[in-house]
Amino acid sequence: MEKFIPWIKKIQKVKETSYKFSNLPEEIYNSILKEIKDKIVEKKQQIFSENKKDVLLAEKNNLSKALVDRLTLTEKRFDEMVSGIDTVISLESPVNKIIARWERNVKNNKFIIEKVKVPLGVILMIYESRPNVTIDSTVLCIKSGNCVILRGGSETINTNKILVKIVNEAINNVWQKFSMKDKKDVVLFIDNPSYELLYKILTLHQYIDLVIPRGGEKMVNTIKRKSLIPVLSHGSGVCHTYVDKDANIDVALKVCFNAKVQRPSVCNAMETLLVHTDVAEKFLPKMAKMYIDNNVELRGCSRTVKLLKKYNLEIKPAKPSDWGYEFLDYILAVKIVDNIDEAITHINHYGSHHSDAIISENKSAQLKFWQEVDSSAVFINSSTRLHDGGVFGFGTEIGISTSKLHARGTMGVNELTTTKYVVVGNGAIRE
Repeated sequence: MEKFIPWIKKIQKVKETSYKFSNLPEEIYNSILKEIKDKIVEKKQQIFSENKKDVLLAEKNNLSKALVDRLTLTEKRFDEMVSGIDTVISLESPVNKIIARWERNVKNNKFIIEKVKVPLGVILMIYESRPNVTIDSTVLCIKSGNCVILRGGSETINTNKILVKIVNEAINNVWQKFSMKDKKDVVLFIDNPSYELLYKILTLHQYIDLVIPRGGEKMVNTIKRKSLIPVLSHGSGVCHTYVDKDANIDVALKVCFNAKVQRPSVCNAMETLLVHTDVAEKFLPKMAKMYIDNNVELRGCSRTVKLLKKYNLEIKPAKPSDWGYEFLDYILAVKIVDNIDEAITHINHYGSHHSDAIISENKSAQLKFWQEVDSSAVFINSSTRLHDGGVFGFGTEIGISTSKLHARGTMGVNELTTTKYVVVGNGAIRE
Protein backbone atom coordinates (compact mmCIF):
# COMPACT_ATOMS: atom_id res chain seq x y z
CA MET A 1 0.00 0.00 0.00
CA GLU A 2 2.77 2.46 0.95
CA LYS A 3 4.35 2.31 -2.51
CA PHE A 4 1.13 3.69 -3.99
CA ILE A 5 0.86 6.67 -1.63
CA PRO A 6 2.73 9.16 -3.92
CA TRP A 7 0.34 8.35 -6.79
CA ILE A 8 -2.73 8.55 -4.54
CA LYS A 9 -1.60 11.99 -3.37
CA LYS A 10 -1.18 13.14 -6.98
CA ILE A 11 -4.66 11.89 -7.85
CA GLN A 12 -6.08 13.60 -4.78
CA LYS A 13 -4.58 16.90 -6.00
CA VAL A 14 -6.30 16.43 -9.37
CA LYS A 15 -9.62 15.99 -7.56
CA GLU A 16 -9.04 19.15 -5.51
CA THR A 17 -8.20 21.07 -8.69
CA SER A 18 -11.35 19.83 -10.41
CA TYR A 19 -13.69 21.81 -8.13
CA LYS A 20 -12.20 25.10 -9.31
CA PHE A 21 -11.38 24.03 -12.85
CA SER A 22 -14.99 23.05 -13.54
CA ASN A 23 -16.11 26.69 -13.33
CA LEU A 24 -13.46 28.64 -15.20
CA PRO A 25 -14.43 31.04 -17.99
CA GLU A 26 -14.54 29.47 -21.44
CA GLU A 27 -11.82 31.92 -22.48
CA ILE A 28 -9.33 30.06 -20.26
CA TYR A 29 -10.31 26.63 -21.58
CA ASN A 30 -9.86 27.88 -25.15
CA SER A 31 -6.55 29.57 -24.30
CA ILE A 32 -5.20 26.27 -22.97
CA LEU A 33 -6.33 24.43 -26.10
CA LYS A 34 -4.78 27.03 -28.41
CA GLU A 35 -1.52 26.87 -26.47
CA ILE A 36 -1.53 23.07 -26.71
CA LYS A 37 -2.08 23.26 -30.47
CA ASP A 38 0.68 25.82 -30.99
CA LYS A 39 3.16 23.80 -28.96
CA ILE A 40 2.30 20.56 -30.75
CA VAL A 41 2.96 22.22 -34.09
CA GLU A 42 6.16 23.82 -32.76
CA LYS A 43 7.48 20.48 -31.47
CA LYS A 44 6.24 18.32 -34.31
CA GLN A 45 9.63 16.83 -35.16
CA GLN A 46 10.30 15.88 -31.55
CA ILE A 47 6.91 14.17 -31.38
CA PHE A 48 7.62 12.18 -34.55
CA SER A 49 11.07 11.28 -33.26
CA GLU A 50 9.62 9.86 -30.04
CA ASN A 51 6.90 8.05 -31.96
CA LYS A 52 9.54 6.44 -34.17
CA LYS A 53 11.12 4.94 -31.03
CA ASP A 54 7.78 3.36 -30.13
CA VAL A 55 7.25 2.01 -33.65
CA LEU A 56 10.75 0.48 -33.85
CA LEU A 57 10.34 -1.14 -30.45
CA ALA A 58 6.93 -2.51 -31.43
CA GLU A 59 8.37 -4.02 -34.60
CA LYS A 60 11.31 -5.44 -32.65
CA ASN A 61 8.85 -7.07 -30.23
CA ASN A 62 6.92 -8.55 -33.18
CA LEU A 63 3.67 -6.80 -32.37
CA SER A 64 0.93 -7.31 -34.96
CA LYS A 65 0.78 -5.10 -38.04
CA ALA A 66 -2.60 -3.81 -36.88
CA LEU A 67 -1.15 -2.75 -33.52
CA VAL A 68 1.88 -1.11 -35.14
CA ASP A 69 -0.47 0.78 -37.45
CA ARG A 70 -2.54 2.05 -34.54
CA LEU A 71 0.46 3.41 -32.65
CA THR A 72 2.06 5.05 -35.70
CA LEU A 73 1.70 8.80 -36.15
CA THR A 74 1.52 9.74 -39.83
CA GLU A 75 1.42 13.22 -41.34
CA LYS A 76 -2.29 12.79 -41.98
CA ARG A 77 -3.03 11.67 -38.43
CA PHE A 78 -0.94 14.49 -37.00
CA ASP A 79 -2.80 17.05 -39.12
CA GLU A 80 -6.16 15.58 -38.07
CA MET A 81 -5.11 15.81 -34.42
CA VAL A 82 -4.20 19.48 -34.81
CA SER A 83 -7.29 20.43 -36.82
CA GLY A 84 -9.43 18.59 -34.27
CA ILE A 85 -8.21 20.99 -31.59
CA ASP A 86 -9.30 23.95 -33.69
CA THR A 87 -12.76 22.44 -34.10
CA VAL A 88 -13.11 21.82 -30.36
CA ILE A 89 -12.08 25.43 -29.67
CA SER A 90 -14.84 26.61 -32.03
CA LEU A 91 -17.52 24.61 -30.23
CA GLU A 92 -19.68 26.21 -27.57
CA SER A 93 -18.76 24.99 -24.10
CA PRO A 94 -21.57 23.05 -22.42
CA VAL A 95 -20.36 24.02 -18.93
CA ASN A 96 -23.12 25.62 -16.79
CA LYS A 97 -25.52 25.67 -19.73
CA ILE A 98 -29.18 25.70 -18.64
CA ILE A 99 -30.96 22.97 -20.60
CA ALA A 100 -34.37 23.27 -18.91
CA ARG A 101 -36.09 25.83 -16.70
CA TRP A 102 -39.55 25.86 -15.17
CA GLU A 103 -41.53 27.52 -12.40
CA ARG A 104 -43.45 25.76 -9.64
CA ASN A 105 -46.09 27.02 -7.21
CA VAL A 106 -46.85 24.40 -4.56
CA LYS A 107 -49.30 25.57 -1.86
CA ASN A 108 -48.31 29.21 -2.43
CA ASN A 109 -44.58 28.33 -2.35
CA LYS A 110 -43.11 29.67 -5.57
CA PHE A 111 -39.70 28.57 -6.80
CA ILE A 112 -37.77 28.12 -10.04
CA ILE A 113 -36.03 24.89 -11.07
CA GLU A 114 -33.13 24.91 -13.53
CA LYS A 115 -31.43 21.84 -14.96
CA VAL A 116 -27.80 22.73 -15.67
CA LYS A 117 -25.00 20.93 -17.49
CA VAL A 118 -21.89 20.54 -15.33
CA PRO A 119 -18.54 18.71 -15.76
CA LEU A 120 -18.21 15.16 -14.50
CA GLY A 121 -15.11 16.13 -12.51
CA VAL A 122 -12.13 13.78 -12.90
CA ILE A 123 -11.99 11.29 -15.76
CA LEU A 124 -9.58 8.36 -15.90
CA MET A 125 -8.66 7.39 -19.45
CA ILE A 126 -7.14 3.92 -19.90
CA TYR A 127 -6.13 3.25 -23.48
CA GLU A 128 -3.87 1.24 -25.73
CA SER A 129 -1.81 1.94 -28.81
CA ARG A 130 -3.10 5.16 -30.35
CA PRO A 131 -1.11 8.16 -29.04
CA ASN A 132 -3.54 10.69 -30.52
CA VAL A 133 -5.94 9.57 -27.76
CA THR A 134 -3.65 11.42 -25.32
CA ILE A 135 -4.40 14.73 -27.03
CA ASP A 136 -8.00 13.95 -28.02
CA SER A 137 -8.95 13.02 -24.45
CA THR A 138 -7.15 15.97 -22.89
CA VAL A 139 -8.65 18.50 -25.28
CA LEU A 140 -12.22 17.28 -24.82
CA CYS A 141 -11.86 17.05 -21.04
CA ILE A 142 -10.48 20.59 -20.78
CA LYS A 143 -13.17 22.07 -23.03
CA SER A 144 -15.85 20.41 -20.91
CA GLY A 145 -14.29 21.60 -17.64
CA ASN A 146 -12.97 18.20 -16.54
CA CYS A 147 -9.60 17.18 -15.20
CA VAL A 148 -8.12 14.01 -16.68
CA ILE A 149 -5.83 11.19 -15.60
CA LEU A 150 -4.17 9.43 -18.53
CA ARG A 151 -2.93 5.86 -18.47
CA GLY A 152 -1.71 4.94 -21.94
CA GLY A 153 -0.22 1.65 -23.07
CA SER A 154 3.47 0.87 -22.59
CA GLU A 155 3.82 0.44 -26.37
CA THR A 156 3.43 4.22 -26.84
CA ILE A 157 5.19 5.42 -23.69
CA ASN A 158 7.69 7.68 -25.50
CA THR A 159 5.07 9.44 -27.62
CA ASN A 160 2.70 9.85 -24.70
CA LYS A 161 5.39 11.30 -22.44
CA ILE A 162 6.29 14.10 -24.82
CA LEU A 163 2.64 14.87 -25.58
CA VAL A 164 1.77 15.17 -21.88
CA LYS A 165 4.87 17.28 -21.30
CA ILE A 166 3.68 19.66 -24.02
CA VAL A 167 0.17 19.76 -22.49
CA ASN A 168 1.47 20.65 -19.04
CA GLU A 169 3.78 23.33 -20.44
CA ALA A 170 0.76 24.84 -22.18
CA ILE A 171 -1.30 24.82 -18.97
CA ASN A 172 1.55 26.47 -17.04
CA ASN A 173 1.85 29.20 -19.68
CA VAL A 174 -1.88 29.96 -19.52
CA TRP A 175 -1.83 30.01 -15.71
CA GLN A 176 0.92 32.65 -15.88
CA LYS A 177 -0.88 34.61 -18.58
CA PHE A 178 -4.02 34.92 -16.46
CA SER A 179 -2.07 35.31 -13.18
CA MET A 180 -3.92 32.35 -11.72
CA LYS A 181 -2.91 31.06 -8.31
CA ASP A 182 -5.23 28.08 -7.97
CA LYS A 183 -3.95 24.53 -8.32
CA LYS A 184 -3.02 23.50 -11.85
CA ASP A 185 -3.14 19.71 -11.48
CA VAL A 186 -5.43 19.40 -14.49
CA VAL A 187 -3.71 16.59 -16.41
CA LEU A 188 -1.91 13.68 -14.74
CA PHE A 189 -0.05 11.03 -16.72
CA ILE A 190 0.46 7.60 -15.15
CA ASP A 191 3.84 6.60 -16.57
CA ASN A 192 4.12 3.52 -14.34
CA PRO A 193 2.94 0.46 -16.35
CA SER A 194 2.25 -1.61 -13.22
CA TYR A 195 -1.14 -3.36 -13.32
CA GLU A 196 -1.04 -3.53 -9.53
CA LEU A 197 -0.97 0.29 -9.45
CA LEU A 198 -3.74 0.51 -12.05
CA TYR A 199 -6.00 -1.82 -10.09
CA LYS A 200 -5.39 0.25 -6.96
CA ILE A 201 -6.31 3.44 -8.84
CA LEU A 202 -9.55 1.78 -9.94
CA THR A 203 -10.63 1.66 -6.29
CA LEU A 204 -10.25 5.43 -5.74
CA HIS A 205 -13.91 6.28 -6.30
CA GLN A 206 -13.65 9.21 -3.90
CA TYR A 207 -11.22 10.99 -6.27
CA ILE A 208 -12.21 9.77 -9.75
CA ASP A 209 -15.70 10.19 -11.21
CA LEU A 210 -15.59 8.13 -14.39
CA VAL A 211 -13.35 5.53 -16.05
CA ILE A 212 -13.25 5.29 -19.85
CA PRO A 213 -11.27 2.27 -21.13
CA ARG A 214 -10.29 2.15 -24.81
CA GLY A 215 -8.71 -1.02 -26.06
CA GLY A 216 -9.29 -4.70 -26.64
CA GLU A 217 -12.28 -6.56 -25.26
CA LYS A 218 -10.12 -8.41 -22.73
CA MET A 219 -8.73 -5.16 -21.33
CA VAL A 220 -12.14 -3.48 -21.13
CA ASN A 221 -13.71 -6.47 -19.36
CA THR A 222 -10.86 -6.57 -16.85
CA ILE A 223 -11.36 -2.87 -16.05
CA LYS A 224 -15.09 -3.46 -15.53
CA ARG A 225 -14.39 -6.28 -13.08
CA LYS A 226 -11.74 -4.41 -11.11
CA SER A 227 -13.25 -0.91 -10.93
CA LEU A 228 -15.19 0.57 -8.03
CA ILE A 229 -15.64 3.68 -10.20
CA PRO A 230 -18.40 3.88 -12.85
CA VAL A 231 -17.07 2.61 -16.21
CA LEU A 232 -18.20 3.92 -19.58
CA SER A 233 -16.90 1.28 -21.93
CA HIS A 234 -15.53 1.71 -25.39
CA GLY A 235 -16.25 -1.86 -26.41
CA SER A 236 -15.01 -3.91 -29.31
CA GLY A 237 -16.09 -3.02 -32.82
CA VAL A 238 -17.71 -6.05 -34.42
CA CYS A 239 -19.33 -4.00 -37.18
CA HIS A 240 -21.57 -5.38 -39.92
CA THR A 241 -22.81 -4.21 -43.30
CA TYR A 242 -25.96 -5.77 -44.71
CA VAL A 243 -26.53 -5.57 -48.47
CA ASP A 244 -30.28 -5.78 -48.95
CA LYS A 245 -32.21 -7.22 -51.91
CA ASP A 246 -33.08 -3.64 -52.92
CA ALA A 247 -29.50 -2.36 -52.73
CA ASN A 248 -27.95 -0.13 -55.37
CA ILE A 249 -25.02 -2.40 -56.32
CA ASP A 250 -22.66 0.45 -57.18
CA VAL A 251 -23.31 2.06 -53.79
CA ALA A 252 -22.84 -1.30 -52.09
CA LEU A 253 -19.48 -1.90 -53.80
CA LYS A 254 -18.23 1.57 -52.86
CA VAL A 255 -19.41 1.53 -49.24
CA CYS A 256 -18.43 -2.06 -48.44
CA PHE A 257 -14.95 -1.56 -49.88
CA ASN A 258 -14.42 1.57 -47.79
CA ALA A 259 -15.80 -0.01 -44.62
CA LYS A 260 -13.22 -2.81 -44.72
CA VAL A 261 -10.18 -1.55 -46.62
CA GLN A 262 -9.79 2.16 -45.81
CA ARG A 263 -8.35 1.37 -42.36
CA PRO A 264 -9.07 -2.14 -41.08
CA SER A 265 -7.23 -1.79 -37.74
CA VAL A 266 -9.81 0.47 -36.09
CA CYS A 267 -13.01 -0.23 -34.17
CA ASN A 268 -15.45 1.13 -36.78
CA ALA A 269 -14.12 -1.00 -39.65
CA MET A 270 -16.49 -3.68 -40.97
CA GLU A 271 -15.79 -7.24 -39.77
CA THR A 272 -18.76 -9.12 -41.26
CA LEU A 273 -20.56 -8.65 -44.58
CA LEU A 274 -24.11 -9.96 -44.86
CA VAL A 275 -25.66 -10.27 -48.33
CA HIS A 276 -29.29 -10.97 -49.26
CA THR A 277 -29.56 -14.13 -51.37
CA ASP A 278 -31.47 -12.30 -54.14
CA VAL A 279 -28.46 -10.05 -54.95
CA ALA A 280 -25.65 -12.39 -53.93
CA GLU A 281 -24.71 -13.51 -57.45
CA LYS A 282 -24.97 -9.98 -58.82
CA PHE A 283 -22.91 -8.42 -56.03
CA LEU A 284 -20.56 -10.88 -54.35
CA PRO A 285 -18.27 -11.91 -57.25
CA LYS A 286 -17.46 -8.25 -58.03
CA MET A 287 -17.04 -7.40 -54.36
CA ALA A 288 -14.89 -10.44 -53.63
CA LYS A 289 -12.61 -9.66 -56.55
CA MET A 290 -12.09 -6.11 -55.24
CA TYR A 291 -11.26 -7.44 -51.79
CA ILE A 292 -8.90 -10.13 -53.01
CA ASP A 293 -7.10 -7.62 -55.25
CA ASN A 294 -6.50 -5.56 -52.11
CA ASN A 295 -5.18 -8.45 -50.01
CA VAL A 296 -8.34 -8.99 -47.96
CA GLU A 297 -8.72 -12.58 -46.78
CA LEU A 298 -12.34 -13.69 -47.11
CA ARG A 299 -13.92 -16.31 -44.86
CA GLY A 300 -17.34 -17.29 -46.17
CA CYS A 301 -20.35 -19.37 -45.19
CA SER A 302 -20.87 -22.54 -47.26
CA ARG A 303 -23.19 -20.71 -49.68
CA THR A 304 -20.65 -17.94 -50.20
CA VAL A 305 -17.80 -20.39 -50.81
CA LYS A 306 -19.90 -22.33 -53.31
CA LEU A 307 -21.03 -19.20 -55.17
CA LEU A 308 -17.58 -17.68 -55.49
CA LYS A 309 -16.06 -20.97 -56.61
CA LYS A 310 -18.25 -20.72 -59.74
CA TYR A 311 -16.28 -17.56 -60.57
CA ASN A 312 -12.90 -19.16 -59.83
CA LEU A 313 -12.60 -17.23 -56.57
CA GLU A 314 -11.32 -19.57 -53.88
CA ILE A 315 -11.93 -18.38 -50.31
CA LYS A 316 -11.65 -19.95 -46.86
CA PRO A 317 -14.70 -21.50 -45.22
CA ALA A 318 -15.73 -19.49 -42.16
CA LYS A 319 -15.37 -21.11 -38.75
CA PRO A 320 -18.09 -20.58 -36.11
CA SER A 321 -15.66 -18.33 -34.21
CA ASP A 322 -15.38 -15.97 -37.20
CA TRP A 323 -18.91 -14.69 -36.59
CA GLY A 324 -18.70 -12.00 -33.94
CA TYR A 325 -14.91 -11.70 -34.12
CA GLU A 326 -13.09 -8.35 -34.29
CA PHE A 327 -10.28 -9.07 -36.76
CA LEU A 328 -8.81 -5.53 -36.89
CA ASP A 329 -7.00 -6.73 -39.99
CA TYR A 330 -7.45 -7.45 -43.70
CA ILE A 331 -9.83 -10.31 -42.90
CA LEU A 332 -13.59 -10.33 -43.52
CA ALA A 333 -16.33 -12.83 -42.70
CA VAL A 334 -19.06 -13.11 -45.38
CA LYS A 335 -22.50 -14.68 -45.06
CA ILE A 336 -25.47 -14.97 -47.42
CA VAL A 337 -28.83 -14.51 -45.67
CA ASP A 338 -32.37 -15.22 -46.84
CA ASN A 339 -33.98 -11.99 -45.64
CA ILE A 340 -33.55 -8.81 -43.61
CA ASP A 341 -34.86 -10.47 -40.44
CA GLU A 342 -32.07 -13.04 -40.58
CA ALA A 343 -29.54 -10.22 -41.05
CA ILE A 344 -30.88 -8.26 -38.08
CA THR A 345 -30.94 -11.37 -35.87
CA HIS A 346 -27.34 -12.15 -36.83
CA ILE A 347 -26.18 -8.61 -36.06
CA ASN A 348 -27.94 -8.41 -32.70
CA HIS A 349 -26.57 -11.82 -31.71
CA TYR A 350 -22.97 -11.56 -32.93
CA GLY A 351 -22.40 -7.79 -33.01
CA SER A 352 -20.94 -5.59 -30.29
CA HIS A 353 -23.61 -2.88 -30.60
CA HIS A 354 -21.06 -0.48 -32.09
CA SER A 355 -21.68 0.48 -35.74
CA ASP A 356 -23.79 -1.37 -38.31
CA ALA A 357 -24.96 -0.48 -41.82
CA ILE A 358 -27.61 -1.32 -44.38
CA ILE A 359 -27.34 -0.78 -48.11
CA SER A 360 -30.86 -0.49 -49.51
CA GLU A 361 -33.06 1.81 -51.57
CA ASN A 362 -36.13 0.47 -49.80
CA LYS A 363 -37.37 2.98 -47.19
CA SER A 364 -39.29 0.32 -45.24
CA ALA A 365 -36.16 -1.84 -45.02
CA GLN A 366 -34.10 1.15 -43.89
CA LEU A 367 -36.63 1.98 -41.18
CA LYS A 368 -36.88 -1.62 -39.98
CA PHE A 369 -33.09 -1.94 -39.84
CA TRP A 370 -32.33 1.20 -37.85
CA GLN A 371 -35.20 0.60 -35.43
CA GLU A 372 -34.42 -3.07 -34.74
CA VAL A 373 -30.62 -3.16 -34.82
CA ASP A 374 -29.43 -2.48 -31.27
CA SER A 375 -26.28 -0.48 -31.96
CA SER A 376 -24.91 2.89 -30.87
CA ALA A 377 -24.93 4.07 -34.50
CA VAL A 378 -26.70 2.77 -37.61
CA PHE A 379 -25.67 3.78 -41.12
CA ILE A 380 -27.92 3.83 -44.17
CA ASN A 381 -26.16 3.62 -47.54
CA SER A 382 -23.00 4.83 -45.82
CA SER A 383 -19.84 3.38 -44.31
CA THR A 384 -19.40 2.42 -40.67
CA ARG A 385 -16.04 4.22 -40.91
CA LEU A 386 -18.00 7.48 -40.60
CA HIS A 387 -18.59 6.79 -36.89
CA ASP A 388 -15.98 9.22 -35.60
CA GLY A 389 -15.96 12.41 -33.54
CA GLY A 390 -14.05 14.38 -36.16
CA VAL A 391 -16.39 13.26 -38.94
CA PHE A 392 -19.45 14.01 -36.79
CA GLY A 393 -18.24 17.58 -36.21
CA PHE A 394 -17.14 17.12 -32.58
CA GLY A 395 -13.51 17.96 -33.41
CA THR A 396 -12.44 14.61 -32.00
CA GLU A 397 -13.78 11.97 -29.63
CA ILE A 398 -12.92 10.54 -26.25
CA GLY A 399 -14.29 7.21 -27.37
CA ILE A 400 -17.24 5.44 -28.94
CA SER A 401 -19.40 4.17 -26.13
CA THR A 402 -21.23 0.89 -26.50
CA SER A 403 -22.77 1.42 -23.06
CA LYS A 404 -26.31 2.75 -22.73
CA LEU A 405 -25.61 4.87 -19.63
CA HIS A 406 -24.90 7.75 -19.57
CA ALA A 407 -23.70 8.28 -23.13
CA ARG A 408 -23.83 6.11 -26.25
CA GLY A 409 -21.92 6.32 -29.51
CA THR A 410 -19.19 8.81 -30.34
CA MET A 411 -18.46 11.05 -27.34
CA GLY A 412 -17.59 14.74 -27.56
CA VAL A 413 -17.69 17.59 -25.05
CA ASN A 414 -21.42 17.31 -24.34
CA GLU A 415 -21.08 13.65 -23.38
CA LEU A 416 -18.45 14.58 -20.77
CA THR A 417 -20.98 16.46 -18.69
CA THR A 418 -23.68 15.48 -16.26
CA THR A 419 -26.49 17.61 -14.82
CA LYS A 420 -27.47 19.20 -11.55
CA TYR A 421 -30.67 20.91 -10.48
CA VAL A 422 -30.55 24.47 -9.20
CA VAL A 423 -33.65 25.47 -7.22
CA VAL A 424 -34.21 29.18 -6.56
CA GLY A 425 -36.90 30.44 -4.17
CA ASN A 426 -37.64 33.26 -1.76
CA GLY A 427 -38.21 31.38 1.48
CA ALA A 428 -39.90 28.49 -0.32
CA ILE A 429 -40.60 25.53 1.93
CA ARG A 430 -42.37 22.18 1.73
CA GLU A 431 -45.55 22.05 3.77
